[in-house]
Amino acid sequence: MIDVLNHARHHGYAIPAVNCTMSPVINACLEAAKKANAPMIVQFSNGGGYFMAGKGTSNADEKAAVAGCVAGAVMVRELAALYGVPVILHTDHCAKNLLPWFDGLLEANEAYFAKHGEPLFSSHMLDLSEEPIEENLEICKKYLARMKKINCFLEMEIGITGGEEDGVDNSDVAPEDLYSKPEEIYQVYEALQPIAPDFYSIAAAFGNVHGVYSPGNVKLTPKILANAQKFVKEKTGGDSDKPVYFVFHGGSEIREAVGYGVIKMNIDTDTQWSFWDGVKNYEAKNNAYLQGQIGNPEGAEKPNKKYYDPRAWIRSAEQATCDRLLAAYEDLNATNALR
Repeated sequence: MIDVLNHARHHGYAIPAVNCTMSPVINACLEAAKKANAPMIVQFSNGGGYFMAGKGTSNADEKAAVAGCVAGAVMVRELAALYGVPVILHTDHCAKNLLPWFDGLLEANEAYFAKHGEPLFSSHMLDLSEEPIEENLEICKKYLARMKKINCFLEMEIGITGGEEDGVDNSDVAPEDLYSKPEEIYQVYEALQPIAPDFYSIAAAFGNVHGVYSPGNVKLTPKILANAQKFVKEKTGGDSDKPVYFVFHGGSEIREAVGYGVIKMNIDTDTQWSFWDGVKNYEAKNNAYLQGQIGNPEGAEKPNKKYYDPRAWIRSAEQATCDRLLAAYEDLNATNALR
C-alpha cells in the first residue's frame, strides 16, 4: 500500500475511494479500476458495514457493522486477484461514539495478521475532528501505535467536513472550522511521525463539504494544503516538497488539490447517484416490460422474467457507476497510472 501511495504522490495522481454498501458497488469499483488500469480504494462506512451485514439484524455493540465490513473485505480480497488491479481496503469516518466499531475492526485485523502476516484492511480512518485537537491526537497516537504492529495505516481528520453523510450532520458548523491551519497540520505531523513515520495520512479541511451543491455555494481553498506542505518542510528541514499524505473528502478543485499532495479522494455522493441513475434509465427503457410478470408489448402471454431479474437492472447500475468512476480517474489524473 505504501508503494502505491508513494507512486501516486510521485506521479501526481490521486486514487478514488468509494464507499461500498453492497457487492454490486464493489463490482463496479473493480471493473472501473481494471478499465482505467489504476489502483482503487474500496472503503466501508459504519452504516455501509451494517447494511452489508443486513439491516434485519441487531447492531448491538457494533457487531453487525464489524461483521459486514469484514465480510466485504474478504469478498474484495477474493475478487481483486481476478480483476488484476491493486486494491486498498479502508474504512471511512469513525467518530468517538463509534470507537467500539473501530476496536472490532482492529481485532479482526490482528487475527488476520496472525495467520497471514498482513492485516485484513490496509487502513482505517479515525474522525475525531469534533473533539479538541489534543484529545484527537492522543487517541490517534494510541491507535497508531497498535496499528503499526500489524502494518495497518491510519487516516485521521482535523477540521470538519461540512454537510451531512452517513448520519453525521455538520450542516451548521462555523465556517472557520472548515479550514485547517498549517500549524495544526504540523502539530499532527509532530505527534504521529515518531510513532509510525509515513504510516498515516491527514484529512485536512479546506472548505470540503459532503454532498452536491450549486456553484458558488461552497468555497474550497486547496492552497491551504500547499501552505501546509511548505510549513512542514521548513519546520523539519526535510527534502520532500510533499512530506504529508493528504486525503480529499470532496469534489471540485481536484487537479489543484492533487498537485499539493492529495493521494486519495472520497467519492460517495456521485456514486450513489450514478447507481440510482443506472436503475432509473433501465426502468425508463424497459417500462412496458416491468408492469407484471406476464404481458408486454410483444403479447399478453409473453413473460417478463429476464427484464425484472435483479441481475439485469443491477447490472445497469453497475455500468453507470463504472462510467462515473472512469470520469473520476480522469479528474484525478490517474487513468493508466499502472502503465
